[in-house]
Amino acid sequence: MQPQNQDGEPEKIEKVLLMGRMSAGKTSMRSIIFANYLARDAYRITFTHDVSRSRVRFLGNLVLSLWDCGGQDLFMVQYFQSQREHIFKNVQVLIYVFDVTSKDFNGDLQYYENCLEALTELSPKAKIFCLVHKMDLLAESQREKTFQEKRMKIVEKTKGFEVDCFKTSIWDETLYKAWSQIVYFLLPNVKTLEKNLEQFCQTINADEVVLFERSTFLVISHHDAKGHEDMHRFEKISNIIKQFKLSCIKTSFQFQSMVVRNQKFTAFIDEFTSSTYIMIIVSDPDIEQEAIALNIKATKDYFEGIVSNSF
Repeated sequence: MQPQNQDGEPEKIEKVLLMGRMSAGKTSMRSIIFANYLARDAYRITFTHDVSRSRVRFLGNLVLSLWDCGGQDLFMVQYFQSQREHIFKNVQVLIYVFDVTSKDFNGDLQYYENCLEALTELSPKAKIFCLVHKMDLLAESQREKTFQEKRMKIVEKTKGFEVDCFKTSIWDETLYKAWSQIVYFLLPNVKTLEKNLEQFCQTINADEVVLFERSTFLVISHHDAKGHEDMHRFEKISNIIKQFKLSCIKTSFQFQSMVVRNQKFTAFIDEFTSSTYIMIIVSDPDIEQEAIALNIKATKDYFEGIVSNSF
């Protein structure tokens, strides 16, 4: 029987493994993305013992069954032996985290290969994402070169699977970039959402429309009617707005919406569907703020149906 939510609607549960050796930074990034931690609070996060399982509701009926697997050598051996089928069966996504400063990168690669062998047997259709993490600990001039060297070694070891590699740090937008891509992969009908956002953007004569997941502020979908030089602007916005939202919560205020205006554009960020926020960018000074607010309100129910029917 298919799992259902409290309203009796069917849930789509996706099993996601978060793996890597001890101190790679797995639990810190999970806590920042899903548990409303700020990067400066990461020092308070302790090591994961064995497997920490959590269910994260994402965009209505999509549920991420997130398995954060402790990276101590003793636990890693158990994952590949006595717990092999329990851990690696029915996996949709493996997120493997490499510490870019590791003194034993070959050992890290060996554990990664062991994961791939288990997935080949038990979840051959799984998608692989590798995060080369803690990039902030390298000199900026060395980051790209070091990342490409690590990425090439990872790709060489990845046989039988497609792998996407990202360089990440908890201190900038790269973490949101990687996790937005991971979640994007798990959304089954995201193209339909993108098409409707494009029509909405054209109808209201906006420069750009961006859809964020409500709790994580990860980018779900967008349409850009004008070109932009900054390819990481969405993730920067995710990072900034989520931190602002958390600051509001700590002062007992609820973040609902905001407007940012300058000489070149106006940005509207507002609650949209039950599981999303929307950001609308307009550069036409003749478009009134009240008109944008009315359009957002008028299309909420329509997009609620699209998001709910995506699963």
